[in-house]
Amino acid sequence: MLSGHSAFKRILGLHQGAGARATAATPLAPSTRDGARDVWARPGMSVTFRAELMPGRSSSERTFRVARVLRSLRVIVEGVAGEHTATEFDLRK
Repeated sequence: MLSGHSAFKRILGLHQGAGARATAATPLAPSTRDGARDVWARPGMSVTFRAELMPGRSSSERTFRVARVLRSLRVIVEGVAGEHTATEFDLRK
């Protein structure tokens, strides 16, 4: 039989292990019932940078195509270096 302290440590260890496994299995982006991720952009979609980030350029000069959406929900944009977040773009419809 386990002493009270050993039993507590064992229960605590099991609890932490289950939490770690659940966290590791959780996707970064929320998903819908059919498994599709809820993302703000899709590959091939046109996005327009906010005017504050590219002053002096027209809307058409600030518009680029999304090349890839990363797991972190950042995007790689054709013709612009680096990773970009939704806050950098005008998302008005």
